[in-house]
Amino acid sequence: MLKRTIALLALLAAPVALAQDLAQYNKALSAFNEKNYEESARAFYEVSNASTDVDLRSKAEYYLAASFQRMNLPFTATIYYTAIVNAGPQHPMHLKGVEGLVAVQEVLDDDLLIPRALNEAYDRYADAWATLPTEVMSRVNYLVARQSYRRVKMDEAKQFFEAVPSDSGIYHRAQYMLGLTLSDPRFPATSDDDRRKNSEKAVEVLEALLKYRPPNRKDLDEVHQLAMLGLGRINYNLGDYGKSSEWYEKIPRFSKFWDQSLFENGFSRFQNDDLGGGLGALQALHAPQFVGAFQPESWILKSTIYYFRCLYEEGRSALAEFDLAYGPMADKLRPIIAKMDAERASGEKGDPASYFKLVDTEQSEQIPQAVLNWVRQRDRIVGFLNSLKQIELEKKVLNENSSWKAAKMSQEVVTYLDQNRSGIEGQAGRETKAVLREAFDSIKRFADYAEIIRFEISKGEKEFAEKAIDQGKLLGKQTLYRPKIPAENWNYWKFQGEFWRDEIGYYQYTLKDACAR
Repeated sequence: MLKRTIALLALLAAPVALAQDLAQYNKALSAFNEKNYEESARAFYEVSNASTDVDLRSKAEYYLAASFQRMNLPFTATIYYTAIVNAGPQHPMHLKGVEGLVAVQEVLDDDLLIPRALNEAYDRYADAWATLPTEVMSRVNYLVARQSYRRVKMDEAKQFFEAVPSDSGIYHRAQYMLGLTLSDPRFPATSDDDRRKNSEKAVEVLEALLKYRPPNRKDLDEVHQLAMLGLGRINYNLGDYGKSSEWYEKIPRFSKFWDQSLFENGFSRFQNDDLGGGLGALQALHAPQFVGAFQPESWILKSTIYYFRCLYEEGRSALAEFDLAYGPMADKLRPIIAKMDAERASGEKGDPASYFKLVDTEQSEQIPQAVLNWVRQRDRIVGFLNSLKQIELEKKVLNENSSWKAAKMSQEVVTYLDQNRSGIEGQAGRETKAVLREAFDSIKRFADYAEIIRFEISKGEKEFAEKAIDQGKLLGKQTLYRPKIPAENWNYWKFQGEFWRDEIGYYQYTLKDACAR
């Protein structure tokens, strides 16, 4: 009889517990609908942890994530949306979870955690995702494509970028990345002719992108500038240096990519036999306004241009400027590189996050300022910095909410955030290590080039001396004309040692030829 009573009580308790959970859920839903997201988050958290009803608990998990999202806590929302996505289609709110995860990715501009989660889930649940809204699926395709590109799965990346329709808010970015994918030397090609056709197709894609101007499209101008930069590079690789230079010169002055376009345009002009134009581009790049730029190769190019006109003294002067600017940078980086080498030799991984902490500051005693600026401007590093900053902001909100702390919600969520922070710092550290080594190796490589140019200059001077050629007389016989004026509404102004803002980017040298031809 006692066993029957206990069993009866258990059977009666289940409906009672379910009724209580339902009442709590409805209360949370009312708070959510009334936009009291602080209260709805607390109540949904309790239902998601206490309810034994799978359907009720699943809905509470989704609305908990949605509450965090609407409170402008996108990283916290990401934790719960990701769990729903990973649970698969058996989770009643799976598709809504995918939508939520895509939405917070756009807010965070996260290029690590969310794209990786969606990429891993795509292979398992692609069929179930076929009913997602078109825009959501477009963004999923774009994020998966970027993951494929990063993993050098070029054919796969191309297919996913092409799957983004032209009415999508992400179309312009997908088309830019499609152009990059087609022109990437790692894109499959069976011959040089195929590779050239791929690059020509990339030119078509990027030129069409520049004509794509829908209203109210986020970051369209920046993507257009990236497309111009890409067109400059592709045409350079195709050997059309004149067209390459035209594209570089379309990038707006003082824009985000202007310094890079000046540097690369110097090469295009040099290859196009416009030595004065090449020096003019470098003159702008070496203005005080770009004092914090990391462009070691620019001085090597400058000395090379002078060398081709047998202006050996000027070539040596450019190399001396390289030594003065970049020699101390290499010396400062050397202990960090030595530490990396020691870790590699011993087989120890070390602490990747320690490298990221070196650049998690706007000024550093261990990293040269130009290198620090260069590292911190890299898109992935910017993303890591923003993500870590957002995590700290959200932790502060969680820790300061008394009702959440009383429900023990703050402690759990902060633990999750700290786990994500640790993962991001580790990935950021590995990225930072690679970029710092790239900077050091660049300086070392161009220092080696500098020695080669010095040798060639000395060799040229020796040949002139052996042939008794007087370079001074040779130069004295030549008349130095002013540069060609592009149009009637342009004015000529001789550079007198001062850099004026409205002149930078328009410099043009005229050079005498000291070679005995």
